Amino acid sequence: MSRQEELSLIIANVRASIPELQSVMVASVDGLAIAHDLPENEAERMAAMAATALGLGERISERSTLGELAEGVIRGRNGYIIVYPAGENAVLALAGPSDSNLGLMRIEARAASAKIGALLD
Repeated sequence: MSRQEELSLIIANVRASIPELQSVMVASVDGLAIAHDLPENEAERMAAMAATALGLGERISERSTLGELAEGVIRGRNGYIIVYPAGENAVLALAGPSDSNLGLMRIEARAASAKIGALLD
């Protein structure tokens, strides 16, 4: 199985576990889309935002003595975007509505980001 197929399978498994998700994205830390379930015109924007959120979260976490960033959660009135480091070179981003099961999102995202990191590093 190719690396792209493996990433697509990881995304599909996350989606199957959390059907209410609006999107799942794997992006490079440089903001380039690697794998996703978004329309192409949205993927570039989401990849850039995910990489920016990860980078900002890492800087805040390190400079405020929180240690290494575990996750970044952005909560708006209409939902969540959660970003996770996926190894050294990638970020996993999940977007869901405001009634999402945040605990389940965190459990699934941690497992998926570990798999993605192992695959891409």
